[in-house]
This record gives sequence, structure tokens and C-alpha cells, in this order.
Amino acid sequence: MSMERASNYKSKTVAAWLALLLGSLGVHRLYLYGWRDRLAWLHPLPTLAGIYGVQRMDLLGQDDRLSWLLIPLLGMMLVSAMLCGIIYGLKSDEKWDARHNPGQPARQNGWGAIIAVIASLLIGGTCLMATIAFSAQRYFESQVEAEAQSPSAKE
Repeated sequence: MSMERASNYKSKTVAAWLALLLGSLGVHRLYLYGWRDRLAWLHPLPTLAGIYGVQRMDLLGQDDRLSWLLIPLLGMMLVSAMLCGIIYGLKSDEKWDARHNPGQPARQNGWGAIIAVIASLLIGGTCLMATIAFSAQRYFESQVEAEAQSPSAKE
């Protein structure tokens, strides 16, 4: 019985690192909530669509409008995963154990969770700024292009 409880223990450090490394695919949610977690299964599709957008832009160039729509999906999923890593790593051990390990003896988490939080903050901030910059650039380029093609601009 005690061996079963030990195997069901959900480590805050492991959850933070899974969110950092594979969070955009929902692996951190599968770790915490199991295979029946519906939100975990919503992660892979937008992530893979965003990766497809990056490949499309690499193949077809910057003028491909579909990739303009798909690439920000990847950025949003990465930012979401990094935010989860930050939240997991900064949650107090008492609150973590009350939510994910009820009835089990408390364990102290070391520096691993804090290092995951720092890495998530760096990567998440970079992804967020890159996504905003990419989306804004594409929006303003489309506005300039539309202005150049309008009939009043040709007169």
C-alpha cells in the first residue's frame, strides 16, 4: 500500500520541468491529472499547427498568409506552458501537497523547481515578445499592402 502511494506522488519540480520542456504538448498536465485530462489533449494540435506554420514560412517565404496565422499559435502555446512552469514552481509546498498529494507526507522541493521557474521566465518572456512582435509586424505589413492596392492610392 505504501509503495502505491509513493508512486502516486506528484513532484512540483518534475511538473515544473515538464512544463518547461514539453508543456506546449500538454505533458505536464498528463503527469498531474492523467490520460483522461481533456485540457492536456487540447495542447498538441495548436502546437503542431504552429510548427507547421514555421515550416511553411521556411518553404514558401514570408508572404504566406496561412503561416502568419499559424505561427502565433506556437508562440501562445509556448508562453502558456512557461506560465504553467512558473506557477507550479512558485506554489508553496503546502498548497502543492494539499492539491496534488492529499494524505501523503509532505516533501520539501529543492532548487530544481526554482531553476525551472527562472528558465521558464526567460524562455516565456522571449516567446511572448517574439509573438507580439511577429504578429504586429505582419498586421502592419498587411495594412501597408492593402493601402498600396486600394484604388484611391493609385490616383
